[in-house]
Amino acid sequence: MATTISWVATIATIIAAFMTASNLGSRVTGYGFAIFTVGALCWIAVGALSGQPALTWTNVVLTALDVFGVWRWLGRQERIEEGARSASEASERTPGEALFPVSLLTRAPVTCEGTEVGHCIDAMAGCRSGKLDYLVISEGGLAGVGEKLRRLPWNDAHVEGETVITHFAAARFERLKELQRNEWPGR
Repeated sequence: MATTISWVATIATIIAAFMTASNLGSRVTGYGFAIFTVGALCWIAVGALSGQPALTWTNVVLTALDVFGVWRWLGRQERIEEGARSASEASERTPGEALFPVSLLTRAPVTCEGTEVGHCIDAMAGCRSGKLDYLVISEGGLAGVGEKLRRLPWNDAHVEGETVITHFAAARFERLKELQRNEWPGR
């Protein structure tokens, strides 16, 4: 019995680790913590059935941390994102410029001529003015491995809904300066 439960725990823990490490958004991260909880509960059972108190107590603590992770990513973060979405939608119905949540600039897809060319992973802005200078776009790769980072000047982009739209052709996007992971331009 303990062997079967340990395999369920192992598989759940691996899946949950992949989900949280992939950084695919608050919902996926929250479900990753829910699966971590299942894994920790299984490890508690394995520890109890096999007389391993260290395994049991470690996973009692991890269960509490996993429950906190579920609350943080499926509870609190979802409400924050809903608040930002609500404000963005309300701004579209009021006079003046529409607003978007700046957190969008850490995950939004980027399109050129209607074709997705990458994802926004960060943005650089002035400390005093708050004015955006450029976006950092991840292109290609899988979960960050093999990706190219490109600098997209903010003047060449805008936000529509939850997408960053460039003002030029896809061929020009491919000619944008490639950034080194640890050396982004100061201006």
